[in-house]
Amino acid sequence: MADYPPFAVTVDLVVLTVRADALHLLLVRRGVPPYEGRWALPGGFVGIDEDLADAAVRELAEETGLPEPAGHLEQLGTYGRPDRDPRGRVVTVAWLALLPDLPTPVAGSDAASADWVPVSRLTAARLAFDHDRIVADGIERARAKLEYTPLAAAFCPAEFTVAQLRAVYETVWDTRLDPRNFHRKVTGTPGFVEPVGRSTEGERGRPAQLFRRGPATLLHPPMLRPDR
Repeated sequence: MADYPPFAVTVDLVVLTVRADALHLLLVRRGVPPYEGRWALPGGFVGIDEDLADAAVRELAEETGLPEPAGHLEQLGTYGRPDRDPRGRVVTVAWLALLPDLPTPVAGSDAASADWVPVSRLTAARLAFDHDRIVADGIERARAKLEYTPLAAAFCPAEFTVAQLRAVYETVWDTRLDPRNFHRKVTGTPGFVEPVGRSTEGERGRPAQLFRRGPATLLHPPMLRPDR
């Protein structure tokens, strides 16, 4: 093993949610060097006896005060450019979480603050490390997943209307969709959504039928983005 010098392994989380009709990313402001004061993804070092997924969940809770994700969590990719961390040779395993709207996070651990930041403001954020690249990969993965899987429902409450689901697609894809055509596609795709037998109450306009996520894991035919 002497021919292979040791290096550290970290986890970083791209946590996305829809708030106020906009796609938001969870960021923490670093309270310690390197990049003290800069926005970064929540994450940290993996313990010697710790599973990667367990480390991701732990870091999310320690740095933001948010509980274990109740939505979708998947491994996004591995990033190991030799100079990506000024502290030394560090390889990070990034995770993508798609969650329904959550409370404002509370910073902890080595984070000075934590907040949901609109994706539209990220160009001016100057993220620490190589987190700009990781975020770009995570957003594109989320947009692509909405095409061929039912994961748009991960941004919704347990019961939702087709209009709420359409708002997720429009927000994540940053586009507008025809309501009638979208409704036809969603309700006509086997296993995408299932009616719960109730409608909305106490809201302006006509009551809307409520749905839950169906058993499908892949959408056939896929819900392609308008520019595809």
